[in-house]
Amino acid sequence: MQFELKGKDSQSKARAGAITTDHGTIETPIFMPVGTVGSVKGVHQRELKDDINPDIILGNTYHLYLRPQTQILEQAGGLHKFMNWDRNILTDSGGYQVYSLSANRKIKEEGVKFKSHIDGSYHTFTPENVMEIQRSIGADIIMAFDECTPYPCDYHYAKRSMHMTHRWLDRCINHLEKLPFKYGYSQTFFPIVQGSTYKDLRKESAEYIANAGAEGNAIGGLSVGEPAEEMYAMTDVVCQILPEDKPRYLMGVGTPINILENIALGIDMFDCVMPTRNARNGMLFTAHGTINIKNKKWEADFSPIDESNMTWVDTDYSKAYLRHLFSVNERLGAQIATIHNLGFYLWLVREARKHILAGDFRTWKDKMVKQMDKRL
Repeated sequence: MQFELKGKDSQSKARAGAITTDHGTIETPIFMPVGTVGSVKGVHQRELKDDINPDIILGNTYHLYLRPQTQILEQAGGLHKFMNWDRNILTDSGGYQVYSLSANRKIKEEGVKFKSHIDGSYHTFTPENVMEIQRSIGADIIMAFDECTPYPCDYHYAKRSMHMTHRWLDRCINHLEKLPFKYGYSQTFFPIVQGSTYKDLRKESAEYIANAGAEGNAIGGLSVGEPAEEMYAMTDVVCQILPEDKPRYLMGVGTPINILENIALGIDMFDCVMPTRNARNGMLFTAHGTINIKNKKWEADFSPIDESNMTWVDTDYSKAYLRHLFSVNERLGAQIATIHNLGFYLWLVREARKHILAGDFRTWKDKMVKQMDKRL
């Protein structure tokens, strides 16, 4: 993998860059649609590629390990071939899913024993076997196995957890050195900064992760319920330490406003289920605020879903028609809303990139944050 900085904003820490892997170039800042089980929910790969057009999507180790299972993915030739996707894929290591299964898992130094949410069977994730699973999935960028702490989190627990995440990182790195690539292209490994919302822990973790010398770095354990200001404060601390010549990935973030504010702090990569999950519940993101399309006020509004026309669905259908689809529980409604929201997120990060390169990102960002912070 190669990373090249193409431009910086003089009024903030925002950067525009390009990550190049064996599956192509990723222009940053980038938003990665979440394809948890090998599909971005409700969207065909053709629509994803032609209409939403992301350079990279995300898959999830925990879910793909349970279904379809790694041996099926290996027989298919890896996740790219299995799902017919020839662009980049990143896999989350499953640390977040383990965190979200708090009632069904036991964390020890060796790893995590957990109960499957599907059939109750028991499984163990260790730093070593999670590296093996991600080799089998075949993503272009793979993540270290970490523990994601909850919010709020006791300081002593956060500190113990962070040190264990660091020890697990060393085990991931040592084991990866013994594992060849499986499908004829290389994989890049990102470690993850932890430390909850404690500045001293975040600093210590960022230094440890920077010293690991990986080709890119991630920040985990944020967007788990803490106030946005705390998220920004921790991101700021970490971005001052992580090397400038490597991509920075803020995991699981977030709202369009969160994304712009974190770009301003020096983040390059984002992922979040929000555009797809909220779409299925009838919430649309736009440059002028959010729309709850289920509200009665849209019942006879025959204007386009979004005049900005970021994807074809925005002008092919009216707000009244989309509201009607939701009111009768027609699946097409969720599909249209999903394409719209993902198209908007990709438009937003690409517009941010344009403004970074043009030198007026800060002004544009401040204007957009005000505009988007409204309910229409």
